[in-house]
Amino acid sequence: MLAAMNRKRSTSAVTTRGLTQTVPEVDLSDPAWGGLSGPTWSIELNIGSEDPVDSVMLHIRGSGDDVLTPVLRLADALRCKVLDCTEGDLITPGQTSGWHAFQQFRDRVIGASQ
Repeated sequence: MLAAMNRKRSTSAVTTRGLTQTVPEVDLSDPAWGGLSGPTWSIELNIGSEDPVDSVMLHIRGSGDDVLTPVLRLADALRCKVLDCTEGDLITPGQTSGWHAFQQFRDRVIGASQ
């Protein structure tokens, strides 16, 4: 999971407008809980119903580094940083160690249960 955190809070209307302008393929038919899908991953955006919005939690499933492109685009739209909740570090372009560590952990756990 990743948290997109912004020091400056914005209204939910500004947040959803910024997301849809930057990432037009995002589904915000439910403005509190959006979604975005790629070829090997999916992202759920937990925006919540609070107004103003002070954070967006991204629930990422799947694999591949290409998921980080829309994650960073979403952060740009919100003018915020992306916090890797697994590692506790900020995710920046080229910094994928937390995402790789999560995928390795997940694969070990799933592999052990099969």
